[in-house]
This record gives sequence, C-alpha cells and structure tokens, in this order.
Amino acid sequence: MNTVLFDLDGTLLPLDYDIFIKTYFSILTKTFSHLGTPEKLIKAVWHGTDAMMKNDGLRLNRDVFWDAFSAVIGSDMRRFEPDFDSFYANEFSAVRDVTSPTPAANECVKELKKRGYAVVLATNPIFPKVATEARISWAGLDKTDFEYITTYEFSHFCKPNPKYFEELLQKIGKEPSDCLMVGNDVREDGASVKAGIPFYLLEGCVIDCEDRPAEYTSGDFDALKCFIYSLPYIN
Repeated sequence: MNTVLFDLDGTLLPLDYDIFIKTYFSILTKTFSHLGTPEKLIKAVWHGTDAMMKNDGLRLNRDVFWDAFSAVIGSDMRRFEPDFDSFYANEFSAVRDVTSPTPAANECVKELKKRGYAVVLATNPIFPKVATEARISWAGLDKTDFEYITTYEFSHFCKPNPKYFEELLQKIGKEPSDCLMVGNDVREDGASVKAGIPFYLLEGCVIDCEDRPAEYTSGDFDALKCFIYSLPYIN
C-alpha cells in the first residue's frame, strides 16, 4: 500500500450531514432567489445530484448536473454557472460555521506525506472544483496536500458506483492493492471494496447502511493516527 484515498465531508471535515445540507440550501436559495422559489431550486439541485449519482459514464458529471437542473427550472441554466462558482467562492463560506474541523485531519495527511505515501481526495464528485477547494480549506488543509482531487468537472461517475473508483485508479495510475480508502459513509466509501480497494471506516460521523462490506477496518481519528504512525517509510 502506497496511496491513501480520503473522503472529505464527514471524514477529513467532520460535520452533521443534515445540518450541513439545511444550511447550504438556506444560503443557496437566498442567493439565487431570482431564479425561482426555494422549493423549486432545492428540487432542481436534488434532481441534478440524482442524475450525477446515476451517471452511466457517457458524459461528465458537470454536464449531467446542468442538464437535469435546467430541466426542473424550465430554461437553460448553464449560463448561470459562473454565478454559482462565485457563490461557492464567497457566500458558501458561511456554511463553514456548521462544520467541526479537527487538527487530526491535517496531522494524518501531513504524516502520510512525510512517510512517502500519496494522498488523494476521493470526495464524491457532485460539487465543482471551487466548492471542493473551499471545503478543503475549512478542514485546515490545502489543495496542494493532494495529488488528485475528484470534482464534477472531471468525473464520469459517483460513489457508490465502483466505476468511480476504477476511473480514479486510472487517473492516478494506481492498482487497487496500492490503495486504502478512508471514509465515513459505509455505502458510498465502502463501495471501494467492490473495486478491490480496502476500506477504513472512520468513526465519528458515520453514515451507516444495512449492507456493510464483508471486510473492513474501523476506528476513530486516534486509531487512524496510530495506524498511520505504524506505517513504514517508503520512497
């Protein structure tokens, strides 16, 4: 093993998912009230997200999202993409207040890099690059901490589709046996096992499901740090 894949929301950036979504939608619908009612905007975002989750790989998640989002609003919304990018670079920062960043995230990433391991941000690519980089900073990290970051601009699949992991492996030039997936979502992050990548369930903000992988490791940040500090140094 020479590469660690980290999820972001609920993993490197601890948060309560329900509160995060409620706050995010509250700020988004206020910012874009000129585009429709809160109910219609929320419906459009969920429709776009669902379309990305079901993406068959023929198009980028970015294009799938905007087509589905536009279908609900009733007109071509792609022209507003720069406005949404501006939102994620500015107003979106208020959502940071409902997250619970921990210095342990930075310590884990830095120690892995110190020991020679590649670190990849394997967050579900349903957000644009600007929104993902914002959340990375909330976690006390920098985009340069990662050799690769999955965002909707460059991804054709989403977790829990195993093809998400297969595409990621191809992009970073790694084999499944080279990697370990660390995440808090049993269904989404645990799907790495179906692609041959071992799974470490990070406790603290666990999103559980009935169908857990047959084999996985689990522990909180303290346990994860102990594991990382036990790893050998590699070139």
